[in-house]
Amino acid sequence: MKALAGVAAVAAVALAIGAPAHAADPGRWTETGRSTVPLYYYQGVAADPQRRLFFNGIYTGLYRTDAQLNETDRNDDVFPLDVFAREQYNHIGDIDWDRREGGRILLPTECYYPQAAPGQDDPNNTCRTGSIGVADPDTLAWRYYVKLDPAEIPKVMWVAVSPNGKLVWTQSHDDLLAYSTDQISLAHAAPGNAPIKAVRRLKNAKPPSGITGAAFYGGRLYVAGGDDPDKFQVWSIDLASGARRLEIEKPGVVGESEGLAVFASLGGVLHWLIQPYNTRGEPTYGFANGTVLHFVPKGQPPGTKPARPAKIQLTVQPTQVPNGKRVKLRFHATARVAGRVGPVDGAKVRVGNSTAVTGRNGWATIWFRSTKAGKRTAVASRPGLRPGTASFRVMPGEGDDD
Repeated sequence: MKALAGVAAVAAVALAIGAPAHAADPGRWTETGRSTVPLYYYQGVAADPQRRLFFNGIYTGLYRTDAQLNETDRNDDVFPLDVFAREQYNHIGDIDWDRREGGRILLPTECYYPQAAPGQDDPNNTCRTGSIGVADPDTLAWRYYVKLDPAEIPKVMWVAVSPNGKLVWTQSHDDLLAYSTDQISLAHAAPGNAPIKAVRRLKNAKPPSGITGAAFYGGRLYVAGGDDPDKFQVWSIDLASGARRLEIEKPGVVGESEGLAVFASLGGVLHWLIQPYNTRGEPTYGFANGTVLHFVPKGQPPGTKPARPAKIQLTVQPTQVPNGKRVKLRFHATARVAGRVGPVDGAKVRVGNSTAVTGRNGWATIWFRSTKAGKRTAVASRPGLRPGTASFRVMPGEGDDD
């Protein structure tokens, strides 16, 4: 999630705020592909100039991969015990990379305790404060944190560093706030120093689809959201005027919009992290993994070669079946993602004219009968992954018509 500040053109702002939530995709961007990532790469994504990629989630983890999504380091709980005890922070939103201090990862930190304080405007936010944490991109270790004035912002859901590196943008309710990057420093670190205040505010800049993640591209702030369950959207915002423009729309996606990042890799330059869990039925991209969608501006070729999709590894039990008898075949689909093997849900397994779909644990069952001995091959396929096969043999015997 990410945000803006300052209003210059009243007419432009009025037009922006009045923009409809339901507009056809404007065709400004071309989707070049998608990549599967582990589910715990849940909340945010960022990149540094070396094209090292950083992910975080589900609550407190921080992870680094190379440009082809091979995991190179991880820290499953980046919060130090003293910070948790003092602030009760347990959640990090969409992150960003900043060049100061030899490179650092900025962590939007907050509380998220489901239904912990019913009756409040935001019952999950028991802390009522937010901070920007700073982590080391090489070790993924916590350095320090700077609190933001709670009179201006009750939590920090995302951060985005401006192209000149001078401002860090985020969101408070419907407004976008900017903080001086110079003030995110040890000289202002908590708990020994007072919270810092925003240096800019852009009122009512949040688009109708909300903001779950943000990144800068072409001098504009791009923000992703999915508050409307039928309209996943990316908007861009002119920070000088507050005017916004619809960039991407993906109607009908079932899932959660999360982080947004800009980097030249994986066949795209704009990358949108989408997760499976929400309250509406079967996720578009499956239950077991997260998905990163890749985009380039319309008319431009992909900037780099896309990552080769992971291949489904399919096994079958049993591997020998009697001819002429109806038997139960159990298939298990897995894939290696970011160096780790996990189940593949939503894969369609086909044997002859029979099909089944794997569940969250990667298993599927097909009842099979053959009247001819020999080798049979099953194929498992799912969008975003390369198909996998598994073979079994029908043994000669009763009912064989050879």
